[in-house]
Amino acid sequence: MTVLPPTITRAPATPADRRADLGLAVGLFVGAVLSAALGSVAGFYGTDTAEIQWSLLYGAALTLPLALRRRYPEIIAVAVSLVFFIGMSARVPELYVGNIAVFIAFYTVGAWVDDRRRAILVRVLITVGMFFWLLVTTFQAATAPTDDGLSREGIFSPFVAYMLIQFLVNVAFFGGAYYMGDRAYASALQRRALELRTAELEHEREVTAAQAVALDRVKIARELHDVVAHHVSAMGVQAGAARAVIEKDPDAARTALAGVETSARSALHELRQLLETLRTPDEGSTEGSTLSLDDLGELIAYAEENGLPTTFTVIGDPAPVPYVVQVNLYRIAQEALTNARRHAGPDASADVRLRYDRETVELEITNTGRVASMIRPGLGLVGMRERAAASGGEIETGPRPRGGFRVRVRVPVGPDRAVPAPATASADPAGDTVVDEGVTT
Repeated sequence: MTVLPPTITRAPATPADRRADLGLAVGLFVGAVLSAALGSVAGFYGTDTAEIQWSLLYGAALTLPLALRRRYPEIIAVAVSLVFFIGMSARVPELYVGNIAVFIAFYTVGAWVDDRRRAILVRVLITVGMFFWLLVTTFQAATAPTDDGLSREGIFSPFVAYMLIQFLVNVAFFGGAYYMGDRAYASALQRRALELRTAELEHEREVTAAQAVALDRVKIARELHDVVAHHVSAMGVQAGAARAVIEKDPDAARTALAGVETSARSALHELRQLLETLRTPDEGSTEGSTLSLDDLGELIAYAEENGLPTTFTVIGDPAPVPYVVQVNLYRIAQEALTNARRHAGPDASADVRLRYDRETVELEITNTGRVASMIRPGLGLVGMRERAAASGGEIETGPRPRGGFRVRVRVPVGPDRAVPAPATASADPAGDTVVDEGVTT
């Protein structure tokens, strides 16, 4: 059976943890020395005890390795267990700190080893070794030819009771260390997962904030483009016409310049509305704008006044359309007519058709005139796609082989309206291939 590595491991020991381990090791070493000295005075093993230098060596070997217990937990646990076994076999008069050191080393394996199979194996081997040693010493004590110590008479003699206590204490000792180590490791994993999740959420918050700023910048750029490009394009046409006739027909030049003035005032008015909209606390508010599909007639008239003959047809019965969708459709029509006026040539004409049915509203703007020799996407077409996507619709843009350009946007407005991805290319029913590109605006 293959054990997959955990997706989350506990955080490594910090310098503060290592300093704490060093302090623990030194404190236990001092305690082991005092315990061995007092045990020798108390005569735990009678006269058959190890000399004091061996007690010092035993105390150092038993406790000082704990300073590295989090760095090498398995090695330290095995080493401390072996030293404890040797010290007890050599009758070193230290009975308390050694047990504490073994417990800490055993616990550390369960609490700090990320390879859980290895942690289980090391602890099981230490436990089996200790119980095997306990069985051997119990057997030796039970079969030793001596009458010293506890009485061995009867089935449940004091000696048997003492040995049972030894087994139960060891079961509680190793079982408690095993359980506490596993619980500490599980708690550490939970804390680590919480830290990682917190860091992930913080990163997502930063990304979301950056995306919100980027979206706001895109929205502002799109609105500025739609407001400025439309009027500045008209002003350019009118100024050019005034320059061409200023000497031959001053009245016509004055009329054209009046149109420039009107376009400038309209641009300033719409810019003021845009700034008011941006300053409102509600980011989704559109109260600063008064545009709707009812204003398409004025847009058509404006295009005709600036040299682009345009027809306008409404097909079907007008249906309720969300206000934001109306604004986006108006801006798409405005951008399409501005592009036609700029790029289609002096003899171009345009046709705007607004179609209603039960579930969708469709706006189609086509124009005649020349086809650009080099087609490349511009900010105007990017803005159209963004507006179509924001309305939950799809858009088709591209030149027609027979001349001119087509923009067609379709938005669902029924009760079960969906939000499909904007179309990137499609075929015109009349046989023209519609390419997701356009002239630069």
